[in-house]
Amino acid sequence: MSNWLVRGGAVLSGTVSVQGSKNAALPILAATLLIEEPVRLLNCPMILDVENMLRILESLGVTVLRESDALIVDSSTASRFVLPTALSGELRSSIFLLGSVLSRFHAADAPYPGGCEIGNRPIDLHLEGLRRLNADIEEHGGHIRCKGDRLVGAVVDLGYPSVGATENIMLAAAKAEGQTTIRNAACEPEIVDLQRFLCACGFRVAGAGTPTVVIDGVKKGHGTSFRIMPDRIVTGTYLIGAAITGGDVTVADTQPETVDTLLYQLAACGCTVTQHADAVRLRASRRLTGVGLIETRPYPGFPTDLQPQLFSLLSLAGGTSVLVENVFENRFKHAQELRKMGAKNRILDRTAVITGVERLHGAVVTAHDLRGGAALALAGLAANGETQILHAERIERGYERMESVIEALGGSITRKEDRIGEEEKTQ
Repeated sequence: MSNWLVRGGAVLSGTVSVQGSKNAALPILAATLLIEEPVRLLNCPMILDVENMLRILESLGVTVLRESDALIVDSSTASRFVLPTALSGELRSSIFLLGSVLSRFHAADAPYPGGCEIGNRPIDLHLEGLRRLNADIEEHGGHIRCKGDRLVGAVVDLGYPSVGATENIMLAAAKAEGQTTIRNAACEPEIVDLQRFLCACGFRVAGAGTPTVVIDGVKKGHGTSFRIMPDRIVTGTYLIGAAITGGDVTVADTQPETVDTLLYQLAACGCTVTQHADAVRLRASRRLTGVGLIETRPYPGFPTDLQPQLFSLLSLAGGTSVLVENVFENRFKHAQELRKMGAKNRILDRTAVITGVERLHGAVVTAHDLRGGAALALAGLAANGETQILHAERIERGYERMESVIEALGGSITRKEDRIGEEEKTQ
């Protein structure tokens, strides 16, 4: 267990380069199983979720090497189609491997995936999509067993624009016979990045970023060198960090267009936002104001992965704000932790009513999930005194060296594992 001590009161300022995208890297790593040649990945983030995915791939026989700033993945040595239960239970995105393992070995055996407990995330769309491609699937004893001696292209209509289901079907269809069309596909930028990777490897995919994705099956792909896109959620997190501390931060090496819904809301709060081709600068020199109603939606709507961080910011903004969570029904666990710090909020089902306060104060809080934990870290930076965050390893699932980044911007986050761990045991 990892625990953080966050010291409040500092104003974040400076420039930070954003890491590679977690949500792009994980399906791309799954896609390497389709290619029996080495793949060189640049800008792959060094985070816990990626490390867990690499360990799963290695358990399947994949060879993984780190070379300077590149990750070399060679799936020519892969020989197993059974995903390890313990590792898969730690990583929700292990479900991405179902389509690629099935495509590679014509069989796949996987436990139900784990990850953050932010609500019910059924995988029925994944399984129904694979069935449409002629896969035979059985669910028994907490395992999913797939057989697909002959995957065949089909039209797959998704009942909901699920990111994971869209990507899983893309991976399974890449080598299937004929053409696959995904309708009502998710449009997230990370799906576009997966398409870019697959096309760089010789596969034929078009339409990513729109509701219709078309995949023409190709028997064999080839190795490539590929740079993973910047992480838009990390970009947004550090911009909110500048806003909540009244700071001046430039996030470089990013794609501003992927966070434009957040930038609009931050400007509405009273921040000064300046966009460049590959950077965003945010300045906040006074107390911000609430923004009324914000609802999370699939892309290009406001991202659910930035809802907790914005929640922290609105806890200090003047007036009353309303956040509606339309994607995950259990993504307000950070609300009760923020109340320990003096925040005022009320939760009714999927709606949060937030009344901004003048000050937050340090407290002992718990990171229940990745983004909620990041939200507590931002709140701690803006609070009076010290905030202890228990189970901060959940934050490390998606943020690369967040403590070092915050320190470079003038803030303070340090590890206090032993002392805080003992305090947690006595609570």
